[in-house]
Amino acid sequence: MANLLRATAAWGLFPCRGYCSRIKQGKLSEDFVEALKAVVGSPHVSTAAAVLQQHGHDESMHRCQPPDAVVWPQNVEQVSQLAALCYSQGMPIIPFGTGTGLEGGVCAVQGGVCFNLTHMDRILALNTEDFSVVVEPGVTRKALNTHLRDSGLWFPVDPGADASLCGMAATGASGTNAVRYGTIRDNVLNLEVVLPGGQLLHTAGQGRHYRKSAAGYNLTGLFVGSEGTLGLITAATLRLHPAPEATVAATCAFPSVQAAVDSTVHILQAAIPVARIEFLDEVMMDACNRYSKLDCCVAPTLFLEFHGSEQALVEQVQRTEEITQSNGAFHFSWAKEAEERSRLWTARHNAWYAALALRPGCKGYATDVCVPISRLPEILVQAKEDLKASGLTGTIVGHVGDGNFHCILLVDPEDTEELRRVEAFAHQLGRRALALHGTCTGEHGIGLGKRQLLQEEVGAVGIETMRQLKATLDPRGLMNPGKPGEGMVLRLQREVTFRNSRKPASSLSCP
Repeated sequence: MANLLRATAAWGLFPCRGYCSRIKQGKLSEDFVEALKAVVGSPHVSTAAAVLQQHGHDESMHRCQPPDAVVWPQNVEQVSQLAALCYSQGMPIIPFGTGTGLEGGVCAVQGGVCFNLTHMDRILALNTEDFSVVVEPGVTRKALNTHLRDSGLWFPVDPGADASLCGMAATGASGTNAVRYGTIRDNVLNLEVVLPGGQLLHTAGQGRHYRKSAAGYNLTGLFVGSEGTLGLITAATLRLHPAPEATVAATCAFPSVQAAVDSTVHILQAAIPVARIEFLDEVMMDACNRYSKLDCCVAPTLFLEFHGSEQALVEQVQRTEEITQSNGAFHFSWAKEAEERSRLWTARHNAWYAALALRPGCKGYATDVCVPISRLPEILVQAKEDLKASGLTGTIVGHVGDGNFHCILLVDPEDTEELRRVEAFAHQLGRRALALHGTCTGEHGIGLGKRQLLQEEVGAVGIETMRQLKATLDPRGLMNPGKPGEGMVLRLQREVTFRNSRKPASSLSCP
């Protein structure tokens, strides 16, 4: 056992067929499980079927693909030891936060060990004068803002779900406040990352939390959005923002999708510093009314929010109302009290579940295209027409202030013909976004569902560059294998890994 625990990044010295080999039922050997327990303790390791199933899927429609074991490390030292142990023995490593992803990012497509990082839930440092905070991966967005409540600061990146902040960094998350405060990528200053072999990396230098730097490659940016394929994020240094003096929210309905989206573009062109501007089509609005007990008009609708001083808000609201009225808006409703605003945005954040309630027993699939603002009216109106023509049950909702929207499609996972139509619709929409100089994913990531679109988006040279980066940091292809795309990860299946287990790292080649 002592020799097993001394496994390090020099993985080529150890045979992979040893204690981590899997019998036909997919179980790990007892020796390997005992080695995991020796690092984190028996209570923090599980091979129970129910636990494995829980960790083999997220909120998406992708089928459950469970890991072979789940571990709950308590600190970064344990993460490092576990990573070195798994990597030395050719065992895939799958990071896990809150499981709220929408692209199958936690599915263990080759089995392996799932690292559930939720027990690492400390806020390590708060620098109010520097507007920064350091959090472990178990800290969620809501927990951080609760901790900041009396500081006069807040963290505005809000994807809706109460996701873990390090998980948000790993997937390149965004949300309703991006139009004013930017995405998670704009608000990460530094990351602590355990690399596949167990080494510890501080992407901007240990303890540093500066606002800008021209020192070398942007390693922080490399790991934001890497979807767990390059390392395990064990701490994130985040940028904080002053809490607004005053806040006002509003809803307004429109006679058509075109009118609502035109208003969005006009508001942005007028340089009104809107904090949130969200679009919901009439189907989504009806679902939210039912699910969240709202009484909004069933029509294409914008949800808006403004932050600033009392005086500034008066001007912002007035200018916005003039623009929306010029586009035929009606049924204005302004919410100034905190309780009213909370009710409104809770309904917006629960839109996914409201949509699922339209067809009980079915799964949801959310598209995630993002286009330049000038092309938003064109693609959103066309998407609405295509959705009607497809015969699929679905809604449209989105962060239209930055050109990003989602079609939430409801599908019976047992209906292969319906699954085919969903896939066809999603790929058609993704390719239309690419043709308009947009992206196939604004915030959900590639995961299992957008592999081909990724290749079409970045091109052969882009994919090859990504593959080379992956090969350098993860030569065995064991970090969350199969994501974010087959052209991006090394296609080292387990049998190939075993076949090459006795070769030194330099002898492994990429197919």
